[in-house]
Amino acid sequence: MNSRLLHDLKKLLGRDGVLHKPEDLMLYEYDGSVEVARPNCVVFPRTTEEVMGIVRLASRHQMPLVGRGAGTGLSGGAIARQGGIITSFARMNRILEIDAENQRARVQPGVVNSDLSVATEHLGLHFAPDPSSQKACTIGGNVSENSGGPHTLAYGVTTNHVLALEVVLPTGELLHLGNSALDAPGYDLMGLFVGSEGTFCLVTEITVKLTRLPEATKTLLAVYDSVDDATETVVEITARGITPAACEMLDGWTIRAVEDYVHAGFPLDCAAILLIEVDGLREAAEYEGAEVADVCRLHRAREVRVARDARERDLLWKGRKNAFGAVGRLSPTYYTQDGVIPRTKLPATLRRIGEIGQKYGFAIGNIFHAGDGNLHPIILFDARDQQQFRNAVAASDEIIQFCIEVGGSITGEHGVGMEKDRLMPLLFSEADLDLMRRVRDVFNPAGLLNPAKVLPTPKGCGEIHVRPVPATASGPFSV
Repeated sequence: MNSRLLHDLKKLLGRDGVLHKPEDLMLYEYDGSVEVARPNCVVFPRTTEEVMGIVRLASRHQMPLVGRGAGTGLSGGAIARQGGIITSFARMNRILEIDAENQRARVQPGVVNSDLSVATEHLGLHFAPDPSSQKACTIGGNVSENSGGPHTLAYGVTTNHVLALEVVLPTGELLHLGNSALDAPGYDLMGLFVGSEGTFCLVTEITVKLTRLPEATKTLLAVYDSVDDATETVVEITARGITPAACEMLDGWTIRAVEDYVHAGFPLDCAAILLIEVDGLREAAEYEGAEVADVCRLHRAREVRVARDARERDLLWKGRKNAFGAVGRLSPTYYTQDGVIPRTKLPATLRRIGEIGQKYGFAIGNIFHAGDGNLHPIILFDARDQQQFRNAVAASDEIIQFCIEVGGSITGEHGVGMEKDRLMPLLFSEADLDLMRRVRDVFNPAGLLNPAKVLPTPKGCGEIHVRPVPATASGPFSV
C-alpha cells in the first residue's frame, strides 16, 4: 500500500476510518459470490465530503476504487478485483428524512433495506423492493445492482422506486440526478446510473418512493407431486391476467433442506411448492386468492393452504428467504446462479437443469421467482477440489446458455459483476459492447471505479483462469 496515500486517508478519515492490516482485509475479500480478491485498504466515510476526498485521493494516486454496502451481492460486484481501495458505506447509514405525506424518504446508502420499512410501518408505508437478503443488504447496494426480490412481479425492481440520487464521480465531482417529482425533465440519467454496478459513481444519498401497505394480503402455499404441474400453474395464473404480488417456487430437494433448518411447515414428500401472494383492497385480495387457489387445484396441487394470520405468513416467508442459508448447512460451498427465461419455458428449463446436474454429478436445488422467470439454481460442490470448482463453473455456464437459447438473459437481479462479464458476448454484439464502454468512459474515463466489472476485456475474453483456492474459501474464477 502506498504509504503517502495511506497517510492521507488516515488524515481525512481518522485512524479508525481506515483498515490496512492483512488480518482486517481478509474480511473484505468476499461477497456472497464464489469470487475472492483482497483490497489494499478499506475506508469508512461518514459524509459526502469525505467520499469526495477519498475519490480525489484515489484519482491522484491512480488507485482502483470499489464501493461496498453489506457485501451480500452474488456477482463479485463489491470485490476489489484489481486491488485498491474499498469504500464501505457501513457508517453512512442514516435515514435523513421521511416525508409521509408525499410518500418519499431520503436515505444514506448504508441504510439496511428492511430498516426503512420498519421505520415507516407505523405510517402505513414501506419500501417495496425486498431482496431475500433485505435484513442485511443496503439500499446503496440495491441501487448499484438494481436489485429485485420476491415481490418484483407486482412492485418492480429498485429502479422503479428511486426518484433522485446524489453521486460522486471518479473525478471527485458531485452530481444530483432526478428529483422528487415522478418524471424529471431531461435525459433519464437515473435509469442509466441505477444498475450501473458501481462503474459510474459512488452513491452518497438516495431519495426513494414509499409504497402504501396493502389493506389485505393473502399468502398461499400450493403443494405439488410434479414440478411440471407447479410450473404450468404459474403460466396459467399469468395467462388469466392475474398479477400476484409474489410467486415463488422451491423444488423438493430445496424444500427438505429448508424445512430441516427453518421448520416453516413445508411438506417433506413433495416435488415442489409454490408460495403465492396477492394483495390490495380486501375484496380484490379475497377474489384473486380464491381464483389462484382454483388454478392451483386445476393443475393438480394436492394441497392449497392459506396463511391464517401474520404469524403463519411470516413463517412461510422465513422459509423462502432463509433458503440459501439452509443449503449452506449441507455443502462446503454452493454456487447460486441467476438466469432469466420466459415463464412458458419453466418446465423445459428445470428439466435441462436436472440433466446438467446429472452430467457433472452435482446436486442442484432450485429456488426462483417463478412469476417473472428469474431462476436461482444452486449448485453444491466442494471448492477445495479444483476439478469440482471447474465443473461447477461449466455447469453454471451451460445453464445460462440454455436460458439464452430459450429467449432469456444471463442475469435478472444479481448483476454481471466479475462473475459474468465474460458471458456478455453471448447476448451482445461487439458494437453493442463498444457503445457500453463508451458510455462508461464518459463518467469513469480512467477506469479506476470498480474496474474489470460488467464488460469483458479483450484480453482473455471467454476464458476461465482458476487460481489456487484457499481451503476455507469459496473459490474464485477470473477472466
